[in-house]
Amino acid sequence: MKNLTDTHAHLFYPDYEEELDSIIERAISAGVESILVPATDLASSAKVVELTKKYEIIYGSVGVHPLDSKEWLKEWIPLLEQTVLANKEKIVAIGEIGLDYYYDYSPKQKQIEAFRDQLELAIKLNLPVIIHNRDSDDDMMEIIREFTPRGLRAQFHCFNAPLEHALEYVRMGHMISFTGNITFKKAEELRKIAAKVHPEHLLLETDSPFMTPVPFREKGMNRQMFCMSRKNSPNFII
Repeated sequence: MKNLTDTHAHLFYPDYEEELDSIIERAISAGVESILVPATDLASSAKVVELTKKYEIIYGSVGVHPLDSKEWLKEWIPLLEQTVLANKEKIVAIGEIGLDYYYDYSPKQKQIEAFRDQLELAIKLNLPVIIHNRDSDDDMMEIIREFTPRGLRAQFHCFNAPLEHALEYVRMGHMISFTGNITFKKAEELRKIAAKVHPEHLLLETDSPFMTPVPFREKGMNRQMFCMSRKNSPNFII
C-alpha cells in the first residue's frame, strides 16, 4: 500500500530521539508519504517546527493540549499564530487541542477557554484543527455545533464518543480517526462505530507512541505513566 499519511504521530517524544532517522526511513519504505506531528504545548510546538525542517515528509500542527492548559494565557495565541505564519508550508493545522475531563490536571473552564481561543485562531488562519476529546462529549458537541457554521474543519482523533456523535460530526463535514485502541479486546463498540463511518470520512493515525495496537500493545508506552510524567515535569507548561 502506497501514498499513506499518518495524521497523528508525536515524534518529538524522547522515545524516538535516538532512532528517528531509521523510523523515517522505514516509514518511507512502507509507503508512508507524509507524517503529521501534532504539538501539545508551546515547547513541543517549537520541536515540531524543527522536525518539519529536518524531514521532508514531516508536517506539523501547533497548539496546547487540554491536559496542558492549566495555566493557559491568551497571550499564547499570538505566539502560536506567529509560529504558523513563519512556517506556513509545513505547519498545516492547529492541535492537538480539545477537552479531557478524565484527568483533573486542568480545570474544565480553563480547558474550555483554551479550546475556544484556539478554535478562533484556526478559523482566523483558515486551518483545520486536531481534536482530543475524552469524557467531555456533551461540551465538545455544543462547542463544535457553534463553531462549524463559521468554517471550522476538524479531525476527531482517537475517537471514543458515541456513534450518534460520530455521525453528526461527519454530517457537519468533519473527519474521524481511530488509533490502535480499535484493536483492543474491549473495543467492540468502537469497531461498530468505525463500520458505520464511510471511508471518505476516515483518516489514518498511529498516535505514536501511545495506543499501540494488539498484538504489540505490551511494547507501547503506558499512558498513565506518561500522564504522570507530564504532570510532574517542570516543562509541563512554558
